[in-house]
Amino acid sequence: MTVTLAITRYNPETDTEPRVQNYQVQVQPTDRILDALMDITQNQDGTLGYRRSCAHGVCGSDAMRINGKEKLACKTLFQDLAEGEVDGLTVAIEPLRHLPVQKDLMVDQQVFFEKFRAVKPYFVPRAETPQRGEFLQSQEDRELFDEATKCINCAACYSACPILDKNPDFLGPQAIVNAARFIYDSRDAGLEPRLDVLDTKNGVWPCESHFECTRVCPRDIKITKLINLTKREIKKYRDSRGETTAEQKA
Repeated sequence: MTVTLAITRYNPETDTEPRVQNYQVQVQPTDRILDALMDITQNQDGTLGYRRSCAHGVCGSDAMRINGKEKLACKTLFQDLAEGEVDGLTVAIEPLRHLPVQKDLMVDQQVFFEKFRAVKPYFVPRAETPQRGEFLQSQEDRELFDEATKCINCAACYSACPILDKNPDFLGPQAIVNAARFIYDSRDAGLEPRLDVLDTKNGVWPCESHFECTRVCPRDIKITKLINLTKREIKKYRDSRGETTAEQKA
């Protein structure tokens, strides 16, 4: 079966603007978009730029826009994109949005990971952390943050977020999800060490619950729910101290 991949090409070092280049590839319905991309670079055009690593939907390296939606190339099958026959199908492939293009389907993730690091996405132990032995945690406590541990930092949610269209300084869904992973961890110091980033005009408050991040997440994380739960925790914390949130101040 023959399909056409209409790939957006752009090299900022040599091109003045993006262009679409078509490649025809022989595939089976159960082949993945990544299989076709690898076929192109191995047999047709070695200059095509894209990222890949594990090819099993774990690393998040090959997130891109496929037919206008953020997906992982390693998890997207041609048969899932075709309404009927795969033969003759044309698939549009573009880089993720909201991040500068480095080359073709590769984007510069520096700002994305700067925002990620800003929320302290690591264990900040509580003062009463045991010095010896295990820090025991119940199954119920674990379940509070289990959803957020699924994030693979693929940036699909960041690309899909409509808030970043109008406010590029917004922290973004992925960073907030990774903050929630520790805020709800009973062993962690939680919300307070992360407030200076989360409770700001560009922190959690710009989110308008469009649910686009949730729709495109390849790990099926309820991202919008986690953002709203984080907003609730901030309000609860501020109320307990007689303080106002950044949203209320605005």
